[in-house]
Amino acid sequence: MGTQTAEDTTGTTINTSTTVNTVLGPVPAQELGVVAVHEALLSVVPGAEHAFDITIDRAEIFQTLAAKLTEFRGAGGGTIVDSTGMFHGRDVKLYEALSRTTGVHIVASTGQGPEEMLGGYFLTPQTNPPTPWPADRFADLFAQEITEGMVVPRVERRGPAGLVATAATLTGMTATDESLLRGAARAALATGVPVSLRHGHDAVRELDTVLDEKLPADRVVVGGLDRKDAVAASAPLEVARRGAYVAIDHVGTEDGARITDAERAALVAELVEAGFGDRILLSSSSTGVAKGHEGNDVSYGHVLSAFVPLLKARGLSDEEVQRILVANPRALLSVR
Repeated sequence: MGTQTAEDTTGTTINTSTTVNTVLGPVPAQELGVVAVHEALLSVVPGAEHAFDITIDRAEIFQTLAAKLTEFRGAGGGTIVDSTGMFHGRDVKLYEALSRTTGVHIVASTGQGPEEMLGGYFLTPQTNPPTPWPADRFADLFAQEITEGMVVPRVERRGPAGLVATAATLTGMTATDESLLRGAARAALATGVPVSLRHGHDAVRELDTVLDEKLPADRVVVGGLDRKDAVAASAPLEVARRGAYVAIDHVGTEDGARITDAERAALVAELVEAGFGDRILLSSSSTGVAKGHEGNDVSYGHVLSAFVPLLKARGLSDEEVQRILVANPRALLSVR
């Protein structure tokens, strides 16, 4: 059978036979709708679930998340990407129930990083002297969660991961970070899902490490590019020039370390003017429920309700906005 194609409302040609891995299994890519590409549903600092002052009430967590996802859908949202990786509270069964209840597609992720957030098992294998895991070992770990299903400790695997999420250390890429990045790229090459890289100290160098594994640039999204240091270094433009996706993914957060929403809107307009409208992704890095740390309380629908009007005030057309919210994430998340 030949490839089936059609044009969406932005004039973008889409492959109607492509699918995206969600917690309920593969779904046609054209069904995603508006996508929030970098969010957290349940975020738990590793080990916090064992603390005396932390309560993990799954019924309460479900109700809280269901309300937030329903609000997101009411604002026009269609898909949430939980890009927290393997060990920060990911609860696949919970996400399945939430997706069925709310009608919001949920794409969950495999992956780990940065080094400081890894457990000792991944940092100090039984070698003398201790060495980081090699990239191939990380690649095998991540690829299994895509091809065989995400692990539900400790007895089963569930739906397939939809992306490999990793991150680099803020003070500079470590040897373990490099293994993680290379392993993520190799897993993506082997399985057809994309890589989501939360940049650390040097976004371009970290991206180049991933691209050195021969992963096509349009299979990578670099997050955190609305940090002031990244903008000052022209990282969003350099990432886009390499062909990767630029994630402006803290929309709604104005904490001094990041640019404001008004400045974000200006940055989006600049990238569009430079010809990179097909390389922009938006999200808020919101936290639905946080345990063991302070979450980001921005609503999942903030981009739609508060940021889109800023983009239109900057002169972006409805078609350009739809490309950023719908066509770009659909192209990134499609398995290929």
